[in-house]
Amino acid sequence: MSCPPSRTHFPGARTVTPEARVPDRIRLLLVDDQILSRGVLRTGLERERDLEIVAEINRSDDVVGAAKRHRANVALLDTTGPGTASLAVTTELRTSIPECRVVMLTTYGRPIHLRRGLEAGAKGFALKGSPAPQLADAVRRVHLGLRVVDANLAAESLKYSETPLDDGETDTLRAARDGGSVAMIARSLHVSERVVRRRLWSAIGKTGARTRSDAIQIAEHNGWLLD
Repeated sequence: MSCPPSRTHFPGARTVTPEARVPDRIRLLLVDDQILSRGVLRTGLERERDLEIVAEINRSDDVVGAAKRHRANVALLDTTGPGTASLAVTTELRTSIPECRVVMLTTYGRPIHLRRGLEAGAKGFALKGSPAPQLADAVRRVHLGLRVVDANLAAESLKYSETPLDDGETDTLRAARDGGSVAMIARSLHVSERVVRRRLWSAIGKTGARTRSDAIQIAEHNGWLLD
């Protein structure tokens, strides 16, 4: 009588059977208006066996439609486009396709940017240029329903406080960005020149600047003049 072949048992090892199913891959949508940036992302993420890039688009107004057509699980959304398009797209995805979660790719980590992105519905923030394995890990965590903020972004955001400017000072610095005179700023804001001067001096003091242009530069750098 023949003996059955011996089998070595390794504690913790899993037996792989022909019936074992390979988990479904996470379906990714890449949104970036720069073809080179998309190419770098695609090259890095394609090496991850559990990720599948189902579409690449360069127009923010087609994100929701593309996510529906391709049944995307996660959208990697570049935030450096014009205006607040990335926030509007994120909000629309959250409301119309909540199963497609958003990871915002950014080059800065100001508190106001992070807060607005999270309020819009983003589940993750990652630095553009992050190593592919690190970005892939963020995608996996977000797909599981976790919220992920890149450690470097979080650390950078701690350097900056919430805006010290009130609404009037913020509006006045925004109006002053084009270099107009006090009279021009006053007309555009429908206030007196005296009010404009008072707001400008107050903004200069609160930002620690020496001049109006310095105050505008500091406020813009910190994200305090975002509409």
